[in-house]
Amino acid sequence: MSLTLYFLRHGQTESSRNNSFCGSLDSELTPEGLEMAKAFADAYSSTPWTAIFSSPMRRTVETAKPLCAAIGVEPQFRDGLKEINYGKWEGKTPEMISREYHDDYIRWSADPSWNAPSDGEMGVTIASRALQVIEEIKRLYSSGNVLVLSHKATIRIILCSLLGIDVGRFRFRLGCPVASVSIVEFTSHGPLLKVLADRTHLDERLRNLPGT
Repeated sequence: MSLTLYFLRHGQTESSRNNSFCGSLDSELTPEGLEMAKAFADAYSSTPWTAIFSSPMRRTVETAKPLCAAIGVEPQFRDGLKEINYGKWEGKTPEMISREYHDDYIRWSADPSWNAPSDGEMGVTIASRALQVIEEIKRLYSSGNVLVLSHKATIRIILCSLLGIDVGRFRFRLGCPVASVSIVEFTSHGPLLKVLADRTHLDERLRNLPGT
């Protein structure tokens, strides 16, 4: 049996609904976000989980709670799974950032791997800290299903790194809507992306909510 990682993005927050950058802001889930967490737990509680790793931010912790309660497994929190720190852009929409920090925004949009948001984090920094967690999981568990709860940018950066996609393209190569699941199996040939951004565990109403 191989090791399979399930990357789950947290449920809806006010920031994801409004399409604003919330990175290091410790947002909580909206009522709909809590519904998304419950829907995931209902769909995946019968999966034989080996371990659960999570960002310690409130929105990921709240997303983990229904499943953890259902299966009796405590999450292991890792700072490396936190979202990108957007610095001075926190709480602002892309349109506001483009006006207020135009040059920085243009540079970041062109290559976020080596250009950071104003006083924020570069993509390569996120890749380094997040991949340390993935390597830890691989050392601890040679097989089984491990759930990794994280955030939009961080999950996409991890996936790019594992799949050999330029980290600087993470915003334009992989989708990661709220409460979506992406599955990577570690085979003898390396990481295999089996599922990308699946949301079939959500009902149509939740899937069609506005936001990112």
